[in-house]
Amino acid sequence: MTGPTSPHIARYSAANSNMSDDGRMISSICDRNGPPIIAALTPWLADRAGPVLEIGSGTGQHAGACALAFPGLDWQPSDPVPDHRASITAWAAYLRLPERPVLDIDAAGDWPAMAQVAALGPLQAVVSMNVIHIAPFAVVRGIVAGAGRALAPGGLLIFYGPFMEDGAHTGEGNRRFDAGLRAENPDWGIRDLGEVEELGRDAGLELAELRPMPANNRVVVLRKH
Repeated sequence: MTGPTSPHIARYSAANSNMSDDGRMISSICDRNGPPIIAALTPWLADRAGPVLEIGSGTGQHAGACALAFPGLDWQPSDPVPDHRASITAWAAYLRLPERPVLDIDAAGDWPAMAQVAALGPLQAVVSMNVIHIAPFAVVRGIVAGAGRALAPGGLLIFYGPFMEDGAHTGEGNRRFDAGLRAENPDWGIRDLGEVEELGRDAGLELAELRPMPANNRVVVLRKH
C-alpha cells in the first residue's frame, strides 16, 4: 500500500491554499479526495433525511460537495478556526446552498449541549474528515462520546483519514507520516482503530464498516444501537 500522497495541513490559509476573489480557500487535496469520499458515503447517506453535523469542515469544499450529493440531508458544517468558517461560508454561497451560520465547535467539549447543536434535533450522522490525527486525543473522545448522545437511533458516526489497525501502521508511508505528526505536536498522531472502536462501544456505537480509500486512508463508520 502507498502512503499519503499529500502534505499534512493542520490549518488552511492563504499561504498554503489557493484563494478565490470571493474568499474561498481551494485545496487540491480536497478536490482529489472529494469524489472517492462521496462514493464511499453514498451507500450510507443517500437514502437518509435529516440533520448531519460535520466537525472540522476546513476549507468547506467537502461540506459543499456533500450538501449537493445528499440533498435529503441538512448538512451543518462547523470549524473552530475563523478563517475556515469564512471559507466555508464563501463555498456555500458559491454553490448556492442555503445560507446558514457555520458553527464554532470545541469537539473536546460538551458540544451536544450547545444550543445551536441541540436545535438541529437528533442527528442522522456526525462526520469528521481528516481531523482526529491533527488534534489531541481529547478531541477523539469528545467526538465519539458526543456522537453517542447526539445521534438518533441508527445514526452514524463517520471518520475519514489515516488509521492504525491492530497497533500497526497500514503502510510505511503512514508510519513516516505519523512520526512527522508527533514530531510537530506530541498530542497528534494517527489513531488506532481499536481505540476508536472501544470509545464507540462505551458510547453505544458499533463498527459498521471499515473501507480502504486512496492514499492509504480509511472511511470508518460507527452506528448507534
